[in-house]
Amino acid sequence: MSEEPPSTEYEVIVVGGGPAGMTAALYSTRLGHRTAVVSRGGGRAAMMQEVHNLLGVREETSGAEFLGIGREQLEEYGCDFYQDLVSSCSREEEGLIRLSGNNDDYDTEIVILATGFNDVRPEPPLPRTGRGLHYCLHCDAHMFVDKSVYVMGHSESAAHVAGIMLNFTDEVDLLTRGDDPEWSDETAGMLERHPIDVVHEDVTGVQNGDDGWLKALEFEDGTVREYRGGFAMYGAEYNNGLARELGCEINDDGTIEVGDHGQTSVEGVYAVGDCTPGHNQLPVGMGQGAKAGIDVHFRLRDFPRDSDILDEQGPVRSAEVPGIPDELLEQAVDFHTYD
Repeated sequence: MSEEPPSTEYEVIVVGGGPAGMTAALYSTRLGHRTAVVSRGGGRAAMMQEVHNLLGVREETSGAEFLGIGREQLEEYGCDFYQDLVSSCSREEEGLIRLSGNNDDYDTEIVILATGFNDVRPEPPLPRTGRGLHYCLHCDAHMFVDKSVYVMGHSESAAHVAGIMLNFTDEVDLLTRGDDPEWSDETAGMLERHPIDVVHEDVTGVQNGDDGWLKALEFEDGTVREYRGGFAMYGAEYNNGLARELGCEINDDGTIEVGDHGQTSVEGVYAVGDCTPGHNQLPVGMGQGAKAGIDVHFRLRDFPRDSDILDEQGPVRSAEVPGIPDELLEQAVDFHTYD
């Protein structure tokens, strides 16, 4: 009989290495809890060619660079990183949560799910992502002020985004690509009374400029329309499989139901970032990660002990403090330069 693969145990494990998950890990590590991040790699933030709307981070910073600096910071504080895909999870008899990855098993008292979502891509032909094809209005609308813009989709949200883009430019087309519109009569009336061209013909070709950015789209009726860029609005697929396996409540749209500090409906399980309801923005996700990390600390910290525990065990002895694990204590002392 083969031996079971070794299990790595932590107080806190974050599944997902995006901004929300790494911020949660930053707080739990710096607050003295043995923490690991298990990430499959990639993700929406890693694909960003420029970081927007994040105070103190210049826009020429790429998502990969931003995340790389974050990982370096975490490792300096003592957080462990694993490149692995967590494929299943379970509650163990001793109360720990076991996360089973392709490379190893990981046991933890607290798990923070930062698994994000995937944008649903329309069928090709398409412009290059980040060079004419975009998914986040709040991130990228500023890039298209006074430029010709398309919104691709046939849903209520697509029509709504087309209307919003009139705040930034007077050239907005709504491309249904041959699909039947799913918006309401009221929304159809809104479109008719705003300067938005609804184009029903499908896209048959893409023209790019010398800089790699979108220049124009070709349509099946032979027309060519010039655009600087636009937004695809086909919804999202939320990565909620682990949350479902642990028994967490899932909202109708596929997001994980959470409380004010990221707590799910299951004890010891948190969720932060794009897999939860709300705006899918770097600062929002990072704020959620910070709140979850602090709340986890309140749950796990040793001191001050409750009165009933003190009555049972007696006063705290000097040898029991500080509560931070030895390896994190040593790393913190090495990190800071007090001399």
